[in-house]
Amino acid sequence: MDWKEIIQLAALLTGIPYIVLEILQKRAMWVIGFITAGACAVAFAADMNWGQMGLNIYYVVMSAVGLYTWKKDAEKAGKGVIHLRKLDRHTAIWSAVGFVFGSLALAFVLRLLGDGVSTLDAAATVLSIIGTIWLARSITEQWVLWIVADVMTTILCMSQGNIWMGILYIAYVLSAVYGYFHWIKHGKTV
Repeated sequence: MDWKEIIQLAALLTGIPYIVLEILQKRAMWVIGFITAGACAVAFAADMNWGQMGLNIYYVVMSAVGLYTWKKDAEKAGKGVIHLRKLDRHTAIWSAVGFVFGSLALAFVLRLLGDGVSTLDAAATVLSIIGTIWLARSITEQWVLWIVADVMTTILCMSQGNIWMGILYIAYVLSAVYGYFHWIKHGKTV
């Protein structure tokens, strides 16, 4: 096993508890996310998937934001309650515009940097950025964004022979499907 496989395996082994904690909306998810995101950033950098590498660096920053936001929302909703916010029209429109223009701009930059799968990398990256913002705000529909983004990233990983990362993203897809229904069933809008 070479160093790239070890990093990918570390991402998988920390990524599984991360998704379980995300579904249960436990703040410890954000702490584990620091480790998972760091491992993923290194793994994607090794394959010159610059968008996904940058995305995982962004996840480290968003972990602090999410930890703070979830703490504040949990105080409003009550202990042990999954706190949710509704997706408003303004957020949906700006997210759609951001996705289109962000994906086009990032694909252009990634092509210049030699990213071999720049269009897929850019679309998955921008969708994941929006999904993380929605996650930090506890918007239930964030799970739908994750399903699409994680399918894209699974394809990206598998197409480059990164089996451990591909398995991690398959687990993310499955957990996003489960998480969506779990949050709808057990959540409370704040």
